[in-house]
Amino acid sequence: MIISGDVPPNQSIYIKNLNEKVKKEELKRSLYCLFSQFGRILDVVALKTPKLRGQAWICFSEITAASNAVRQMQNFPFYDKPIRIQYAKTKSDCIAKAEGTYEKKKKQDEKAEKKRRTEEAQQTGAAPNGTASQTNGGPSGGHRKTGPQEAAAPNSILFVCNLPHETTSIMLQMLFQQYPGFREVRMIEAKPGIAFVEFDDEDASTIAMQALQGFKITPQNPMEISYAKK
Repeated sequence: MIISGDVPPNQSIYIKNLNEKVKKEELKRSLYCLFSQFGRILDVVALKTPKLRGQAWICFSEITAASNAVRQMQNFPFYDKPIRIQYAKTKSDCIAKAEGTYEKKKKQDEKAEKKRRTEEAQQTGAAPNGTASQTNGGPSGGHRKTGPQEAAAPNSILFVCNLPHETTSIMLQMLFQQYPGFREVRMIEAKPGIAFVEFDDEDASTIAMQALQGFKITPQNPMEISYAKK
């Protein structure tokens, strides 16, 4: 077994009981989208080999992020199946070792880490990314919401924009249904990058908006949330 029940807390978590019908890339994007609320994700590994189907590994930058994910997301309904989460016995390298590609992966990781450090050094405006260990969006979200928020009176429907075009309604549903009073997500096929999210009342929508304002589905796309105009 790759995982055991008495594994000490670490930066990586192991997820099983995933819906095997979901395509690999969509699965990885959805896992990133859902779990990056807990902190900066370094790697999401999901393989479609027969032995590893229905499983995934997520490596966070901090142990506290992994601990919060294990505690809060246990049995979360992910693509209609309750997921099971534990700390990974080792980091995602365990998969590479199992496939005999560890040394190759190690070199790739070192190269990717070097590239990442170079890019971070070049991007002087990347500070909010670094502070995203506790809340995915960081301070950037707080500054974004005052403008659009003033444009419409508080109500039960939220307008969400600046979404990456690959965002699906299921991804957004998994994010927003964590908050009380969630009803539905509506996306407009002709207008990718925006969505409407409805709650029972304006109190519920306000809580969700404050929690997810600036949330980054991808590092380049902090969500911009405001009340929908009626």
